[in-house]
Amino acid sequence: MANVITDETIDYVGILAKLELSDEEKEQAKKDMANMLDYIDMLNELDTDGVEPMSHVFPVHNVFREDVVVNGDTRDKILKNAPEKKDGSFMVPKTVD
Repeated sequence: MANVITDETIDYVGILAKLELSDEEKEQAKKDMANMLDYIDMLNELDTDGVEPMSHVFPVHNVFREDVVVNGDTRDKILKNAPEKKDGSFMVPKTVD
């Protein structure tokens, strides 16, 4: 299938990509885009019946550890070192007027 890319399409893609293309670059881009679309058309001819959709080639499992609190609430112990405290927080001097 010969995909024909118009000058308007190239101009529009150039605007989206914020590119200024010369006439030679536009012609080359038209050929490249047509080749890409031809390749996609070729891939669309593949028989994918019975193939389960996937987001990754390999099975992906959650490798993060469980988010469990291990040291507990030691706020009161920490605040014992504070020179000034208010409502369970450190009190610091005002830095912005």
